[in-house]
Amino acid sequence: MRAVDLALLRTFVTVHRAGSFTRAAALLGLSQPAVTSQIRTLERQIGRPLFLRQARGVTPTTIGDELAHKAAPHLDALVEIAESGLEEDSSLRTLHLAGPPEFTAERVLPALTEPAGEDGQGFALRASFGTADEVLEGLSAGHHDLAISTVRPRGALLSATALCDEEHILVAAPHWAERIGTGTLPRTGPAALERVPVLEVHESLPFVARYWASVFDSRPVRPGTVIVPDLRAVLACATAGAGLAVLPRYLCADALERGEVVALHHPTVPPLRTYFLAVRTGTLAMPHIARAHEWLERAAADWC
Repeated sequence: MRAVDLALLRTFVTVHRAGSFTRAAALLGLSQPAVTSQIRTLERQIGRPLFLRQARGVTPTTIGDELAHKAAPHLDALVEIAESGLEEDSSLRTLHLAGPPEFTAERVLPALTEPAGEDGQGFALRASFGTADEVLEGLSAGHHDLAISTVRPRGALLSATALCDEEHILVAAPHWAERIGTGTLPRTGPAALERVPVLEVHESLPFVARYWASVFDSRPVRPGTVIVPDLRAVLACATAGAGLAVLPRYLCADALERGEVVALHHPTVPPLRTYFLAVRTGTLAMPHIARAHEWLERAAADWC
């Protein structure tokens, strides 16, 4: 077999990780016909099919998997060599980050900006907010470099590291605890809570429903009274006495300490939700992404 063009191998590895010609084309900045043509050229040079075309995406053949296993580490190393030449001029690198608004604002952004010091953090930073599906889709499409998600991504295109678990707490202003008698909850279950207004981020009550299912093995009876798409606003409403809410401990810890809200229930095993730090496979070869990834992993040790 004659020497293979590195550009063809780069396209091949991108398709292998993306599982789709369309998604690979977006990541490479090429048209889909161009990606298809390059893969066909590589298959002719090798003399074997590399992918099985399916209705939705492609699946690598055994030969395709073997080639990816051999080629990908070397291509990633070449990217690292190329990127290391930009280290002296950090202004060339911009880190694009995406995640849920509250956790990103309260945890992630401070962790990425506090290490800056006099010399700066070594990269410019651009952040955007979105749901788990939105940020992972944006990461897959190449719009972001790092994504914070409560969903572990699947497939070879993205890889993820568990950052921390957040504890969810059922809270309300103190007068609600007095009215319902929180000491009766272990005996009565959620029945005592049915007359308390519910504060949530969505009509589907994602936090309250998850808490009820995990702790009470039931569904909440009352629909949301106040729906606002930001947990910080939900906390403000709870502090004002508008009703009950299920909030992550990191977000309401100060309000609990000040007595602005109280925990209505103390389950033996509190509900937890895991945050993942996701990247596109191979991009940790880029120094500015690797640096941010390392800082977040280190900071997350104090978040649990």
